[in-house]
Amino acid sequence: MTPLYYAVSGILLVWHQVFSSFLSPESGWTWVLSIVGLTVTIRTLLIPLFVKQIKSSRNMQLLQPQIKALQQKYKHDRQKLQQEQMKLFQETGTNPLASCLPLILQMPIFFALFRVLDQAARNGGDGARGFMSPENAEQLQGAQLLGARIADTFMNTDLTGTRVLTMSLVVVMVATQFVTQRQLMAKNMPADALSGPYAQQQKMLLYILPFVFAISGVIFPLGVLFYWVTSNIWTMGQQFYVIRNNPGPGTPAFKAKQERDAKKGKNVIEDPLDAAKNAAIEAEPPKPARQQPKKQARSKRKKGGK
Repeated sequence: MTPLYYAVSGILLVWHQVFSSFLSPESGWTWVLSIVGLTVTIRTLLIPLFVKQIKSSRNMQLLQPQIKALQQKYKHDRQKLQQEQMKLFQETGTNPLASCLPLILQMPIFFALFRVLDQAARNGGDGARGFMSPENAEQLQGAQLLGARIADTFMNTDLTGTRVLTMSLVVVMVATQFVTQRQLMAKNMPADALSGPYAQQQKMLLYILPFVFAISGVIFPLGVLFYWVTSNIWTMGQQFYVIRNNPGPGTPAFKAKQERDAKKGKNVIEDPLDAAKNAAIEAEPPKPARQQPKKQARSKRKKGGK
């Protein structure tokens, strides 16, 4: 984690230097705005991965007709089904795990920031990590915002202001997480993806994860919660923009965009998922015609029956 301590503390101190030009370096507002700047910097650097995630998600939606055909064809041979699916992903350049990359890459940064703040809160100057100097760590340890110390957690403080602000941020964090996931499922997922065991798991997580975040939020420093909330708000706004302007094929958001384009007199783009389904249907081999029994005389039918 040491390289991440240097990366996180370096970006944090650059923003701290910027805000210190017109705010007090010891102020809680200076450190909170620096954490917000850190979040914006990290999320901006992750935009290329987000674009890759969107493309992979689109490809997965367009491949659903072919995947279903493979599942029907090899429903009794799981190994062959996996081989054919991997072959299809390689041919189309689709990575099913690309949707997880932004979250996976953010987690180490999240824990590095947690460690930087936690050590400063516990040990002051002796807890400096990365590019943080003992003076920076002591400033961070004592920085207050609205009567709350940003390096403290809900569990290790006696300050009412810290506890009130912590719970407020946990509520905002849970709400933004829920709205973002609910928006994705309601507007930017095809109808086929909303049925089946996987969809049921997604719906369960939609209501279970907020409780998990609410419980875990009380053990994180206030500064880490600011990072989390800022990141959630960024994700919600980014997703809203994508759903409105570049919705996934076969989704309610895509139909809504077609209707808006039609009202504005723009060219209405055909739904790629409908085209993919039609192509998959045309590619299916024709079913052999059922042969009708030959007509026989009544005497022959009686003889055959005997």
